[in-house]
Amino acid sequence: MRLADVVKIYSPNTTSRNYMTDMDGLKCVHYGDIYRNYTDREIASSNILNFISLKFPEHKVIRQNAIIVADVSETLDDWGHVTFIKFDGTPFINGTHTFAIVSDCATTLRYLFYYLRDDINIKKLRQFLTGVTVFQMSIKSLSNFKLELPPLPTQTRIAEILSAYDDAIENNNRRIALLEKAARELYREWFVRFRFPGYKKVKFVNGLPEGWEIKPLGKNVSVGRGSSPRPITDARYFSNGNIPWIKIADATKSTKFILETKEYVNDFGASFSRKLPIGTMIIAASGTLGFPMFLGVEGCIHDGWIYFYDINDISVEYLYFVLLSMGQYYNNISYGAAIQNINTDIIRKSKIIIPSQNILKQFTTIASNIDGGIKNLLLESKNLTHQRDLLLPRLMSGKLEV
Repeated sequence: MRLADVVKIYSPNTTSRNYMTDMDGLKCVHYGDIYRNYTDREIASSNILNFISLKFPEHKVIRQNAIIVADVSETLDDWGHVTFIKFDGTPFINGTHTFAIVSDCATTLRYLFYYLRDDINIKKLRQFLTGVTVFQMSIKSLSNFKLELPPLPTQTRIAEILSAYDDAIENNNRRIALLEKAARELYREWFVRFRFPGYKKVKFVNGLPEGWEIKPLGKNVSVGRGSSPRPITDARYFSNGNIPWIKIADATKSTKFILETKEYVNDFGASFSRKLPIGTMIIAASGTLGFPMFLGVEGCIHDGWIYFYDINDISVEYLYFVLLSMGQYYNNISYGAAIQNINTDIIRKSKIIIPSQNILKQFTTIASNIDGGIKNLLLESKNLTHQRDLLLPRLMSGKLEV
C-alpha cells in the first residue's frame, strides 16, 4: 500500500525561529528537537519545548498522537530521524522541515513508528531523497512510498513487544530524573541555603559557615583542555578507529554519564587528542557551554572540552554540582562571535565554596550512592536498547514470528 493510503501526512509548516516565543502559544515541534530527543524517541506533547506565536488554521493543529519525521539532513546516512509525540491534551503543530504522520488507528500508527526505525526501511526511503549539500524528502515521495502491512493482530503484537522495551527504558529515564533532582536539591539545600546537618549550631562569619572558605577553583583542581587532530575531516585519524571520540552531541544525548559515542578515532588520531580514563569529569567549553559530564568510557576529547584532574580537598561529586550551578555564569562571560567559548583560565579563576571536610564527606557519600543508581539504570537501558534494536528488524521482516 501507499503510505498516504494508510495514514494522513501533514506537510511542514513554515515556522522560523524568529516566531518562537517563551510566552503561551501553540506548541511547535521543530526538526532540531527531533535530533536532540533522538535517544528518547518519544515526547509528550506538553513537553515540547517550543511555543509558536503565529496562529494556524484549525486543520493544521494536531490533537492526537503523531509520528514526526525530520525531512532534511546534511548527510545521506543521517536522514531518518523520527519521534513519537504522545498527545496529552496539549495541541501542537509540526514546524519547518518536519512531516507529521497521524492515523485514527492507534495500532497502525504505533507499528509504523517502529517500521520507520528499521534501518532497512529507512534505506528504502533514502532512495527518494533529493539534494547535494542538504538531503530532503518531498511530501509526494513520502506519500507514494510503498510498504507491506501485516494483518492488524500482527501489527498489534509487534508493537506490544517493542513497546515493552521502550516502556522499560522510559521508566528508567523517569527514575534517573528523580534521582538527579534529589541530588540537585540536596546540593542547593546544603551549599546554597546552608541548611546542612547541624547548621543551627554553626556560627556564620561574613555569610559563610565558620571554617568554610571561598577559593579560586584552580587552587584545588587541575584543569586541562582537550585536543583535536587537524584537519578534523582527515580520514587517517578515524579509519578503523576503536577509541571513543567524545563530541558535544554524544553528551547532549546522554544523562550525566557518557557511555557510548557515535564516532571513534584510531591510535594515530588519539596521539593528537587527549585520551582520558573512565570517571573523568569534563565540561563543554565551546558551543553549548557549561554542562559537566562524567566519562563512562575511556576515550578522547576534542578541544571543545575542558577536563579536571588532581582534585584536592573537595570531591568530584561536589565539584560536579558546583560547575552545574555555574553554567549560566559561564554563558554570560563567554567570548566569541559565532561560537561562544570559555577557556581554562576562566575555569581556574572561578570562585567556589570549600565546605568543611565533615559536611563534604557526608554529601559525597550520598551523591556517590545516587550516581551509582543512575549509572546502573543507564547501563540497564543501554542493554534494553540493544535487545530492542536486535529484535526490531527481525520482527519487521517476519524472520521472527510473533
